[in-house]
Amino acid sequence: MSQQTINSITTNFKNLVTNDKKLKNAYLLVHSDKYNIHLNVAEGKTGSVDATPGQPNYLASVGKLFTSTVISVLYEKGKLDFEDTINNYLDSSIMDGLHVYKGKDYSNEITIKHLLKQTSGLYDCFYYMLRKISSNQEMKVTTRDALEWGKKNLKPKGKPGQKHFYSDTNYYLLGLIAETVQGEPFYKIVHRLLFDPLKMKHASMLGFSKPKTAPKDPIADFYIGNTNFKEVESYGQIDYAGGSVTAPLEEHLLFFKALVNHEIIKEETLNRMLNDDVPMGFPFVGINYGYGTWKFKTVPLLLSSKYNCWGCAGITGAFMFYHHRTDSYIIGTFNDSSYQRKAMSFMIYDVIKQLLKCE
Repeated sequence: MSQQTINSITTNFKNLVTNDKKLKNAYLLVHSDKYNIHLNVAEGKTGSVDATPGQPNYLASVGKLFTSTVISVLYEKGKLDFEDTINNYLDSSIMDGLHVYKGKDYSNEITIKHLLKQTSGLYDCFYYMLRKISSNQEMKVTTRDALEWGKKNLKPKGKPGQKHFYSDTNYYLLGLIAETVQGEPFYKIVHRLLFDPLKMKHASMLGFSKPKTAPKDPIADFYIGNTNFKEVESYGQIDYAGGSVTAPLEEHLLFFKALVNHEIIKEETLNRMLNDDVPMGFPFVGINYGYGTWKFKTVPLLLSSKYNCWGCAGITGAFMFYHHRTDSYIIGTFNDSSYQRKAMSFMIYDVIKQLLKCE
């Protein structure tokens, strides 16, 4: 049955990619020890280079799960607490006027937990910066530039803790908090706490670092709209701790298996990351957001409990999820922003549905 499942998933994936002319390349890894399944497949091209399963891939906001894990490691080391207010860690150049809502300054009421859960009420700098560098691809911008621009030009969406609003600004600030605590750049922290101990030798932070061992093939192209942002120098700066992690899917699997099996952080800490959550709301009905985690929940008549899984997703049609019922890891990307929601549907109905047939 496992080989039949592998064949069905592979066929579904390849048919989807080859029949959609918009897609330039796509990658999929499915692993289940329970059913002795390991599938790693690629389709399409990066420029003139054929897509290969070992090619490094930028998985966009899937990187937020790496960031929240770094923060959780620092929490377990006693370097910070989830309930701490962020003014304990960020200087006045960041904090002054950061969150002024309806005439009241709430900047000093934001906690690390608010940032992790996307409930700070802060605006999202990312999409505005994305438009700017898309129209001027030579533009130089740093993460702090983006934050300063956001303070001057954008308005908060609510009081801290009032509601969920997905914002990369929250994860920019988490990256800066980690830098304050550790006294080194965020990319070095990620390499030291995650990439190096997990032997992710081909992993890097897009726009910030290089892998310990150069991969044979180039990083896969990825598109937001019609722009291949792999070629835009400032893109990594506006992604920063909100994404940036780039690695072959096999190395993403090394990280995710270690996280699920409590080899990076304790079970109780992971449970808090998953269960201290809030509903994401429209258009992500049936998904709760924890500390950088997306958790699919049962929705009567829409989504059966057998599909419940958790992980993280990204704008480029990227996904990394664990399905407990089949003990399966499902990681991949369509490397195109038009697949942000289609990727979720594919994962559930073309992968998990097939895995359930192994029962």
